Order: sequence, then C-alpha cells, then structure tokens
Amino acid sequence: MRGACDCHAHVCGPASRYPYAPNRLYTPEDALPADYRRMLDSLGLERGVLVQPSIYGTDNQALLDALAQDRERLRGVAVVPYDIHARELDKLHQAGVRGVRQNIVDLKEGKGALPLDDLRRLAVKIKPFGWHVEFLMHVDEFPELDRQLADFPVDVVFGHLGYVPATKKTSEPGFQALLRLMQDGKAWVKLTAPYRLTVSALPYPETDVFARALVEAAPERLLWGTDWPHVFIKGAMPEDRKLLALLEHWVPDKAARKRILVDNPAQVYGFTRP
Repeated sequence: MRGACDCHAHVCGPASRYPYAPNRLYTPEDALPADYRRMLDSLGLERGVLVQPSIYGTDNQALLDALAQDRERLRGVAVVPYDIHARELDKLHQAGVRGVRQNIVDLKEGKGALPLDDLRRLAVKIKPFGWHVEFLMHVDEFPELDRQLADFPVDVVFGHLGYVPATKKTSEPGFQALLRLMQDGKAWVKLTAPYRLTVSALPYPETDVFARALVEAAPERLLWGTDWPHVFIKGAMPEDRKLLALLEHWVPDKAARKRILVDNPAQVYGFTRP
C-alpha cells in the first residue's frame, strides 16, 4: 500500500558505538538501521517511525544516526530531559523527530509513576514544533486518565493497545478513559505488540477484544506498528508479516486499514500524504 507506515520500531547497537545505559533492564541483540529498512521492504511498507528504546535513556544518537540514513522514509520519537532547551528541540526536529516518549514501565526506579507536572512543562516546549508525547504505560492503572490529560497541551499517543493485560477486560475504567480520550480527539493509540499482553501464541486471540474496541471507538485515532525487533520479549518471537496480517483480522474494512496505515501516520509524524 502506497505510503503505508510502521509506526513503532527500534534500532539497537552496535554497543561498541552506541553504549547502553548502565541501569537498563535488558541488553538486546544488534538491530541496525539497514536491517530495519530491509524488514520494511519485505512487508511492502514505505515508511517507518523509530522510537527511542529505554536502553539508551536520553542519549538519542543511535536514533538520530538512523534517521540521517533515510530522511524521507523515517521519522523518530526521542527521549529527552524535562529541562531541554528549545534550541536542542529544533535540532531534533530538523533531524526528523516528531515526538517525545515517556516510559513508565521498563524502569528500575519510578515504575508506574506518571510525572504529569514535568510532562506538562515539557509539552509546552514541544507544542510549537507540532510534536506529541508518547506514553508506554498500563492504562488500566489510571482509571481517571481522561481527566488527568483533559487539558494536556499536546496530543498524546499510547503504545501497545494501551498495554492492558489480556487477563483483564475492556470495562476497566482506565481503558474506558482511553477510549474517551480517543473519541475526544486528544489521543492516538498504537495497535502494536499484542504478544506483550498475553502468554498465548500468535494470533494472540485474547487481545482481539481490546483491538476491536479501539477500532470501533475511533479508527481515525489509530496507528499500527511492528514493534521490531521485539526486544525484551519473554515468549516466542513473532513473525512481522503475520503481525501485519493480524491488522486485517482486526480491521476488515480496507478503507479503515488505509487510514490506519497511511493517513493517520502522515498526520501524526508529518509525512507527505501520498
């Protein structure tokens, strides 16, 4: 599909050139930019979004070097300190960064804590660039999420279907709050990494109810991604082509799939519309 985009992937290594943070939770195998572009080509995807993994902290150099190799095809989501200066944000923007990530899951310290005051101040700084804040968090742990983010200065993006364990239900107050944020035009959700929500094998049937609830609520606020190279995974390694096929299972309507794969990413990440 022309203009189709993988909205969630990572590049890692080599460690000799891009050292990992000492407080990381895992050490990945090398997953290099050239490998990623070959994966995109194999799936027939024209575009990709690289998201800063937790193993690098706020050192975005591996991400920036990867973006520099293909400025037309790739965009990035960085991790930055809260006190970053506008000049540094401008440099990141010129390099292809279009958002900042807040991970409150893969941490040794501060896990599950949402630093909203710091994030609001950061959001004010990134707003002139048209960026968003991407959250990696378990939305079921935040039953008043829509109230907490009701007046947030920029759009927000949530990874991994809201990251609700498949042992729970869509009636979870936090998941319902996420649906309301989407319907109010304030949040985007990535249909990514269903294997992180369940111990089942592909096609991860327990996650269907969450994916379809998101699709029914607001397909105009959805994105899709591979989560390549599937770091820190505890179960069987998924096949990227089958993950893409799973999107067709969740979204049988072709026009809706085009919106999720092409139109929505173009809006969020600033790609030229095909």
